[in-house]
Amino acid sequence: MKELEYPFDSEWIMKKKIKLKKQLLSNESARFIEKRIAILGGSTTSEIRNTLELFLLNNGIRPSFFESEYNQFYEDGMFDNPELVEFDPEIIYIHTSNRNITDWPAVTDDASAIDVKLELAFNKFFGLWEHLAEKYHCPIIQNNFELPLYRLLGNQDACMLQGKVSFVSRLNEKFYEYGRAHENFFIHDINYESASYGLEKWSNPFYWHMYKYAMCVPAIPIAAYGVALIVKSILGKNKKVLALDLDNTLWGGVIGDDGAENIEIGQETSLGQTYSEFQKYVKEQKQIGTLLTVISKNNDDVARQGFGRPDSVLSVEDFVSFKANWEPKDRNLIQQASELNLLPESFVFVDDNPAEREIIRQSIPGVAVPEIGNVETYLQTIDRAGFFEVTKISSDDIKRNEMYRANAERAQAQAKFADYGEYLLSLEMKGTIKPFEAIYMARIAQLSNKSNQFNLTTRRYTQAEIESFAGSNDYITLYGKLEDKFGDNGVVSVVIGKIKDQELHVDLWLMSCRVLKRDMEFAMMDELVGVCRARGIATIYGYYYPTPKNAMVKDFYGLQGFTKISEDKDGNAVWKFEIPENYSKKNRIIRVN
Repeated sequence: MKELEYPFDSEWIMKKKIKLKKQLLSNESARFIEKRIAILGGSTTSEIRNTLELFLLNNGIRPSFFESEYNQFYEDGMFDNPELVEFDPEIIYIHTSNRNITDWPAVTDDASAIDVKLELAFNKFFGLWEHLAEKYHCPIIQNNFELPLYRLLGNQDACMLQGKVSFVSRLNEKFYEYGRAHENFFIHDINYESASYGLEKWSNPFYWHMYKYAMCVPAIPIAAYGVALIVKSILGKNKKVLALDLDNTLWGGVIGDDGAENIEIGQETSLGQTYSEFQKYVKEQKQIGTLLTVISKNNDDVARQGFGRPDSVLSVEDFVSFKANWEPKDRNLIQQASELNLLPESFVFVDDNPAEREIIRQSIPGVAVPEIGNVETYLQTIDRAGFFEVTKISSDDIKRNEMYRANAERAQAQAKFADYGEYLLSLEMKGTIKPFEAIYMARIAQLSNKSNQFNLTTRRYTQAEIESFAGSNDYITLYGKLEDKFGDNGVVSVVIGKIKDQELHVDLWLMSCRVLKRDMEFAMMDELVGVCRARGIATIYGYYYPTPKNAMVKDFYGLQGFTKISEDKDGNAVWKFEIPENYSKKNRIIRVN
């Protein structure tokens, strides 16, 4: 829903929230991820909950909420409120602010006294986080603290240990240290949000004393949106591709008319500097795994000249796909998605032309099409929208552009072979298939939340749940890594099965689409059979639950030798495989372990 995309009108959202919720829930074709979210508040949280729900629904997540009573965040979390225990949250959001710091430094305190106050303030939260993690094994989102509204020590409040600004900064840093050391802990940065919004407006005391809101009411959607970005990132709802127009988007002017020598880029003019700054931001996106593509109405050879300028920050090599032609842009985007083995909804389309934006918005639902405004606001709009919100960065994220480039090289190599089997052998593939290991838990959780096409049940699991499966004798877990002569694809396949009465029921079987048709699924099946035999399991049940995105694996179990034993009117199917004594391995291509 466009009204809930950044930049949005906060006050309008607050007025129309009931109508917006009805509209979001009225979409009969929408398939929501259901999540139980506990909000433990140090202030009034009702409107935070209401607006958070809107932003989550807009991202395909339907939440149910537990909400603590006013300022009962510590008591409810630490002492196991029975309602919270029964609710059994899947995500916990602790909504606190500097109003919940109760023992501030005094000007008369010396350094040791202030250190004691700092430790006491931190340890209260530390104990709460540790207890919640042990009790509920779910992601925890914690606000940091916004700066105080006044500075008793003026400019030196940030420097002197007795200053409140100093105290907040030091306490925040202790929160960050904890976050860096704990996989399932995420900071919601209200310190940045309040500074961006304007601290005096954000912390208007009227709203605290009248309603016990930790921020002014018009700022509530800003905070809720920030939390929603973290939740949707945890659940694999991030975008993956930044598809960019060229003329008046990555540089000023029309290269076909003006020539490469006359486009606005570089340090010679203020406008050129603005485009250079945006190009620098775009290039930085590669560091977090964002894929960059070009979709431009241009002659290919002319378009590439813009990146040949010595003052261009971006080069042609920064893009995993480059389409400069005169085809409709929606057609080019669909083709890029197909070439990259991604869904179109993985794309963010950035174009200065409102007509082109509207064509994409109308013809390809799910593609993010931000209203980027003038070039001075391109960077801010895309950044604040949080399309690529980072929770954790895996090694696979860092190498993603390299992996997709290697896929392009594989495609070129394939064209040289008449026989597909010979092509696969030429790749010299090596696979590693093992039970879940600690080093890959984050990547496995990421795959379970991001994979939609090659995913038979599309069940979503948090890292905490993944770790619990790995540590339980009631489950069989397998991850698969694949590398070849072109590079390492990283962890690309995951299987989770629950053991019941000496039978294995496969809860999750997924594979990254970047290794389709490489026989990795057969290698995983062979290893799964071997593990089942070692555990005395003779029967495997597989489940297929259809979604608008996973039709490609409808007959997957049939190809593996399973027999379909039931299927309902909606296409939900159960498959059964009796492991034969003379089981013959299906993988003939990949050298495993």
